[in-house]
Amino acid sequence: MKGIRRLAQQLDISIGTVSRALNGKPDVNEQTRQRVLEAAASMGYVPNQAGRALRKGSTGVVGFMMQTGSQITGEGDVFFMRVFDGVQAVFARHHLDLVALLCSSEEDPDDYLQRVVARGFADALIISATKRDDHRIDFLAERKIPFIALGRSLTDAGQPWLDLDFEGIAKVGVDRLVAKGHRRIGIFAPTDDTNLGFVFIDSYRQALESHGVAFDSGMIFREYPNERGGYQIAQRIAAMPPHQRPTGFLLINEKMSVGLYKGLLDSGLLPGRDIAIIGRDSPHANYLTPKLTCFRLSLRDLGISLAESLLATMPAYADQYPLGVVRKIVPLELVEGDSDDFAPT
Repeated sequence: MKGIRRLAQQLDISIGTVSRALNGKPDVNEQTRQRVLEAAASMGYVPNQAGRALRKGSTGVVGFMMQTGSQITGEGDVFFMRVFDGVQAVFARHHLDLVALLCSSEEDPDDYLQRVVARGFADALIISATKRDDHRIDFLAERKIPFIALGRSLTDAGQPWLDLDFEGIAKVGVDRLVAKGHRRIGIFAPTDDTNLGFVFIDSYRQALESHGVAFDSGMIFREYPNERGGYQIAQRIAAMPPHQRPTGFLLINEKMSVGLYKGLLDSGLLPGRDIAIIGRDSPHANYLTPKLTCFRLSLRDLGISLAESLLATMPAYADQYPLGVVRKIVPLELVEGDSDDFAPT
């Protein structure tokens, strides 16, 4: 209040008028508002956000929960950085702020979320890395906290979600490799119960069966979704007898292609010549040789859709985003390269 009082005294207007001008109230004329804002800037006045939040009953903050740790993010996570950019582009229209909530890989995500909610510093949440059965969804729904999930789950509380088209990756990838003569097609799957792994394996199995190719659980390679995980998959492939190795491989994680290439090369196997590879697009993948055949989507656009779909569920913004409850599978585009040119004899 001291800052507002000083402003009022300097401008010779009431404290109430200064407060309403700073908060953008419509009953203050534009000339007065500009005087207040200019004086506040010259004095270096910063509003007490905690007090404003209490008065308004909101914080103006949306939290984005993601897990961290070397086993998950490896040498860095460009995926979320580009998604964040799209999310904040929407939030900036409404003077909302995005805050990353970083849950360590050593902490239980349910416990972390309960602590975040108890502190009450976010108006809404975006959760990611959804599990097959995800207790966070019921927890947030029961407390009527607005949220959206980046990823599907068997846990269904009527929540909005967006997810990547892992079914499409499996079908298009398998169709493409089978057309080139491949029958032993390996895939990556997560080591935990992240739902995308179940979705991808089920779709992969169905795609194989549609071509009369038998499903072989030995073609599923479970590793952590990072560069090292890709490298370790390559080492395991190289250690297999040649007649048992996959001749083609599908990756659904954008960070693993670099590690897979490196591991194959270190083992004397050439991507695109000794094994066909189809992966996910990333900035690092642009420098791979041979050029990676990959699935691509605009992560910034994904972030924009996430933010708008979340705001559509919040009464203060629903009129501006009349989308209802969004539950959408986001398609990816196949970009042809040379990494899957190899055709087995």
